[in-house]
Amino acid sequence: MPKVLLCPPNYFDVVDQKNPYMACPDLAEGSRESAVDRVKARSQWESLCSVLQQNGCEIELIDAVEGLEDMVFAANQVFAGEKIGYGKFVVPSRMVYPSRQREVPFYTDWFRSRNYQVIELDYGADYLEGHGDLLWHPDGARIYGGYGFRSTRGGVERFATEMSKMGIPVVPLQLVDPYCYHLDTCLCPLNDEAALIFPGAFSTEALASLHKFWKRIHLLTTEEAHRFMGNGIVVNGRYITPYVTPQLEASLHQEGLTPVIVDTSEFEKSGGSCFCMKTFLP
Repeated sequence: MPKVLLCPPNYFDVVDQKNPYMACPDLAEGSRESAVDRVKARSQWESLCSVLQQNGCEIELIDAVEGLEDMVFAANQVFAGEKIGYGKFVVPSRMVYPSRQREVPFYTDWFRSRNYQVIELDYGADYLEGHGDLLWHPDGARIYGGYGFRSTRGGVERFATEMSKMGIPVVPLQLVDPYCYHLDTCLCPLNDEAALIFPGAFSTEALASLHKFWKRIHLLTTEEAHRFMGNGIVVNGRYITPYVTPQLEASLHQEGLTPVIVDTSEFEKSGGSCFCMKTFLP
């Protein structure tokens, strides 16, 4: 049974602009009480939890912390993994925005208390944002590392040096579309052989690199990617997504996956959707 970590949206809000989705005139004016319907957000989050449970996942929770409005996006604060001979480990992130940096110790302590090895990196002036920019190949053979908007090339390289000690290669991928500021918005592994990719999110070199590792690539359109259809969760023959198009449904069907729609409209105001709100535990 897959275990998945989530954080309830008790304090979720949009209070500043960290990505293009958060552009809101009222934010600059400070004239609104909240950009988020918290009742609706809670209902959407509970629906995601319910769908995960219905598809065989065991939910684990970390407590939300007042003042950390983005803590609900549980994919970003650490990178979690497991390797034979090393056991379960996490690499704490170094987030770009100070408010998000404050989330990291709470997640790190959560994993440490559950006997994960904590691998602290000396980031220097670099940044790395967990599973937002670091994605496992489904068979664990490699890790894909996105950089360009949140994570830096240097952050991915420092991470790659550490992973090389375990014999895990890291594939650096430059992101070029600000709406795809994290790798998890434009690359979604579906199985060991196939992935959803939005080509417009990647540099020419990164796109060529991706083609080396997948037998089948299903392309997302700009509209599909910018509506978070590449930010889905693959679990037990399902693809959990906020929206679906006939093209996406056909791609999923080819890979034996059935789409399950979960409304994440409140979280999309902050630039996140299904994948951003969870971390699969090793």
